[in-house]
Amino acid sequence: MAEGARKRAGSTYAFATTGVAGPSGGSREKPVGTVYVALASEREIKVKKLFFPGDRETFKQVVAQAAFEMLRRKLFS
Repeated sequence: MAEGARKRAGSTYAFATTGVAGPSGGSREKPVGTVYVALASEREIKVKKLFFPGDRETFKQVVAQAAFEMLRRKLFS
């Protein structure tokens, strides 16, 4: 998804996220709070599996912060 978004937008970087924000929909393998965050660049795609338990609104905010932190680390590494 991230690579497709990057190519379609003609951008240098793009994010993609997927996960279980809750309050329902979790499973033993992917409980509520599980998220995958991808960052695509022209040279690579990095994916992180993260876990942020909590309410849905907080989950979305923390996932966005994690995505931007991935980008920040990429830009300043």
